[in-house]
Formats: sequence, structure tokens, C-alpha cells
Amino acid sequence: MAIAVAPELDPAAPLLFVVNAASGSSDAAAKRSVIEAALRLGGREGKLLFCSPAELSDVAQQAAAQALAQRTAVVAVGGDGTLNTVAQAAHVVGCAMGIVPYGTFNYFARTHGIPTEPAAAVRLVLEASPLPVQVAAINDRVFLVNASLGVYPELLRDREAYKARFGRSRWVAFVAACATLLRAQRRLRLHIEMGATVRDVQTLTLFIGNNRLQLEQFGAEPEDTLAGTPGHGSMAALMLRPIGTLSMIGLMLHGAMGRLGEAAGVESFEFQHMVVKPRLAAGRKEVTVAFDGEVARMRAPIDIRVLDKPLYLLQAAVSAKAAAARWAAA
Repeated sequence: MAIAVAPELDPAAPLLFVVNAASGSSDAAAKRSVIEAALRLGGREGKLLFCSPAELSDVAQQAAAQALAQRTAVVAVGGDGTLNTVAQAAHVVGCAMGIVPYGTFNYFARTHGIPTEPAAAVRLVLEASPLPVQVAAINDRVFLVNASLGVYPELLRDREAYKARFGRSRWVAFVAACATLLRAQRRLRLHIEMGATVRDVQTLTLFIGNNRLQLEQFGAEPEDTLAGTPGHGSMAALMLRPIGTLSMIGLMLHGAMGRLGEAAGVESFEFQHMVVKPRLAAGRKEVTVAFDGEVARMRAPIDIRVLDKPLYLLQAAVSAKAAAARWAAA
């Protein structure tokens, strides 16, 4: 990849905060208080754009266009879905983007050295510089952390149902995942093309990782077979072969211990571009996919690739040389 040229920022221009009032566990008033207090302490102006989930995409697009025109940054405030939607808009226009995470796992923020405590994250935004980070795409949708087909989208639906009933926590997410996996039955029949390599496989899920931290916590890092690492030059694919209930329990235990890569029935490999053609029932042309915690229907074939164009993420300035070096080497 060529060395990316980051957008210039005007320190006098107000930052544009896109706030999903429905994401995370904090209400709109609490988010406003945190952001405005940090802006006052930093002597910086900011504009808070509150919106509902239904308005999020339009508000993010308008804010990104305004940020580019005013040489400022758009800042996503919320969970994974909010970050993804704002990243989509920021990536298209090429403006700088900051994040104030309110998610459960916050893999994207933690990978790039962004505090998971909201007030600290806002303070970093005020002092940070835009640095290039790798993003990927599934068809026409950008994703930051992961994308998937098969049982994983079902897991996300179950997780949201469990959270609505029992609250937001990592244990609730884990219990939901166990419940989904234990009743996993549906097999995907996939025709996979990666350059000259062509495969036909049966799997319960195809999981794509663009975040090394998440893969490390799963214990599912693939062998280094391409230049760079997942999130910095390549992505990782994990496939779960159809297995029985006892083997599934063993797989969940391996995953809970961060040793998923050692479990029977799990295959992992690196790639940069993959075309997936699911075998669909007669008359069907779409398949359910998930990306960064969102679930949608997409028309087959499914094209998954590392994008040449980076996202310009506001990060601590001391990381500038390392980030530039990683991008140039990828």
C-alpha cells in the first residue's frame, strides 16, 4: 500500500460529535455532560449531533461531509454499530474520524490505544492526530472489526435478545453465544475463490477478523502466510465445520479459555481478497451477514476484501511514526 496522506485539521474548527442516543448504557444527558465537560477543559468547541438509530446513517453522512469542508473531524459516540456507520461515512469522503466508545468489548478502540472510559476518550480526541488504519469491506459495506456468514449472525440476534432481558455485560454475551452454538444446525455450502485458489466447503459459520486483539482473545490467530497481520495488511478467516453436540461443548470451552485455534473443527487462514458464493435455495439471491455487530441481508456473491484506502483515525500523536511505518509496509 502507498503511504497515506492524512487530512489537515484546523484546530479552531468545532469537532462534530455524532451521538447515538440509543447505544450503550448511558443516556443522552450523561453523554452530553461528559463531552461538554471535556470540551470546556480543553478549550475546544464542539457540536453535538444527537440522533436515533434510524437517523444515524443520514446524520453521519452529513457530518462527514461538513467535517471535510471545515477541516475538522467527525467523532462517533456509541457502540460498534455507531462506530461502523460513522466510519462508513468518514471513509467515503476521506475526513478524519474520532471515537468515544460505549460498547461492550470495544475491540477497535483498544486496538488503537483509545481509552474505553468516555471522558478520557474525549480528551484524547482533542489532542490526537489523524493516522491511517486498515478497514475492510463486505460487498459495499465497510467494517472495522469483523464480518461473518452463518451461525454468527444468529448469535448476534440472540445476544441482543439476552441483553434486552438480562442487561449488557460480557457474561450475558457469553451465555447467549453458548445458547446459539448448542442449537446450531444449519450448514452453509460455500464456493470460495481467493485468486487462483478455489474451494467448496461446508461450514456452520465463516468468520472474518480484521482485528488482531479480538483474534488473540479468541486464541484463533492464523499462521502468518501473507505480508502483515490481521488488521495491518491482511485479514483472518475462521471456518467452523459441522460437529456434534459434545464437540461443540469442547469448542466453547476452548473459546472461553482463549484457545479456539486448538479446537477440533476450526480452520483459520489469512487472506486479502475473497469471493464467497453460497449455495442458496431456489429463488433466493440474498444471504444474512453480520458486520461489526450489525445484521443485514446482502446479495450473493459476497465480496470481502482489504481496502487500499485507509480510515484516518484520531490517535495519540506519539503513534504517528509507527502507524505510518505499518501502513507503508502493508
